Amino acid sequence: MEICISHTDKILDKYKGTKGSIIPIMQQVQKAYGFLPEEALQRVSDITGTRMSQLYGIATFYTQFRLKPLGKYTIRVCHGTACHVSGAEMLTEAIENELGVKTGDTTKDLTFSLESVACIGCCSLAPAMTIGEDTYARNTPAKAVKTIKKIAKGDKN
Repeated sequence: MEICISHTDKILDKYKGTKGSIIPIMQQVQKAYGFLPEEALQRVSDITGTRMSQLYGIATFYTQFRLKPLGKYTIRVCHGTACHVSGAEMLTEAIENELGVKTGDTTKDLTFSLESVACIGCCSLAPAMTIGEDTYARNTPAKAVKTIKKIAKGDKN
């Protein structure tokens, strides 16, 4: 992804002279790029006088911020109590092995991102996961991997 400094400058111009605007600036930068690219953060630092260490501190403290781009599909494996006791850990391990990433990472081709979440509200369907807006219930590791392979091929059904 190419970072457009002039686009970042437009965001910065919008907040020029506004005290306490670092978080809104970072939110707008992330909205523009889908994550917080280092080049854009450096520009924010240069223009606002905020140290890079402070920007990284904010970015890593608040879960809303991402320092890496998300994949086309975000897989969220539920690790709430019902899913945990029904095998969420094995499900996550199988997905990590299939995709070659750890939880919190994105595949090199930017197709899939893998996240662990506390609950997706499908306790009676445990273990559950979502991929994008779709929910997949009563998973086994093999079933989850099969679903991911189908999606990778372009078949969501």
